Amino acid sequence: MIESKYLKDNVQNIQRLMNLPGLKDFETRNLAKLLRLSKIREYEDGEIIIREGDNDPWLYFLLSGELIIKKQGVEIGRLSQVGEIFGEMRIIDSLTRSASVYADGRTICLCVDTSAKGRLSSSTQRDERLDFLLLLYRIFAEYMSIRLRATNDELFKAKNELLKLKEGRRKA
Repeated sequence: MIESKYLKDNVQNIQRLMNLPGLKDFETRNLAKLLRLSKIREYEDGEIIIREGDNDPWLYFLLSGELIIKKQGVEIGRLSQVGEIFGEMRIIDSLTRSASVYADGRTICLCVDTSAKGRLSSSTQRDERLDFLLLLYRIFAEYMSIRLRATNDELFKAKNELLKLKEGRRKA
């Protein structure tokens, strides 16, 4: 893994973040806060990004490449959409990582250190910090809703296939 230093909240970096679908609703001042908590990481093919069972504080935005998600060594999903968020469940529920995430090919991520809240300006008003956190949690909720709907669809298909198999056995 190659990792940058914490990012600067300059105009170029803020404009790049505005192009990410998950961050389109952020105001410039909130993107600046996010940048001060962020690093860019580049991963090689097969490199682990998140290890199941770990307690790390990082939240990720996919900038390029593709990801493989595995639970107990079994592939359960893939992500390839620029701006996709991953690693958010650990941030919300404070439990250990529920799955491992691997780079599939060269992959670049924006990584947000959620434990580095001290990097936010001390002059930041309490209300502004709360607005920032609320916006971040709204983004989490949107992505989790999309994933939950996809999981519901997969569960429905699997149950339908199981019912058909059971009916086929009864007829045989």
